Amino acid sequence: MGEYLHDIRRAFGSILLGLGVTLRYCFAKTITRQYPEVPPTVHPAWRGFHWIEPERCIACEGCAKICPVECIAVGRSKPRRLDKASGLAVGGALLRYEIDYGKCLLCGLCVEVCPTSCLHMGDNHDLSCYRRVDCVADFVAWARQGHQTPQPLWMSGPTVPVWAEARRRAWEDRAAPRREAMLGTLRETAVPSAKPTSKETPSHQDPT
Repeated sequence: MGEYLHDIRRAFGSILLGLGVTLRYCFAKTITRQYPEVPPTVHPAWRGFHWIEPERCIACEGCAKICPVECIAVGRSKPRRLDKASGLAVGGALLRYEIDYGKCLLCGLCVEVCPTSCLHMGDNHDLSCYRRVDCVADFVAWARQGHQTPQPLWMSGPTVPVWAEARRRAWEDRAAPRREAMLGTLRETAVPSAKPTSKETPSHQDPT
């Protein structure tokens, strides 16, 4: 009987504790940020929409396989591998790299499993759109335009807030030096032949 009453007291205590937190926020002063004129405040470790280095992607599909909601689709024409000399992927063309942000959890598992570290969590927080199909980010199409990350529709307008223009310029500056490499990875490239080792080097000595 005593244990039963103790459990009841603990249950009421938990309810009162939760209500106390709720009531504090219920009567707190409301703070409204005038977004998009004022940028949102996000935590430094916050995981935003991805940005990718397609010129380093070997289309191994590791990200697609580990994704818990199966929102990543990857396609290639032939096998690809990372050339250590240039740091670029060579071989087949990268035909498809899509992420459906209508399902994506932004969990970051795809970033952790990437063997070439070509996939990153970005600082883009807004991909608002008018159609569900627009939630699917086609990173190959973005690479053709010289971009590494999808951009919100409202950011593509002629007039955007100062902070948004600065962020868009930062994205463009980051991708600009890689533009030619990004375009190159969208077509097939020759795989450099491996250098022969000492054991593979043919002997030119005359037989005795």
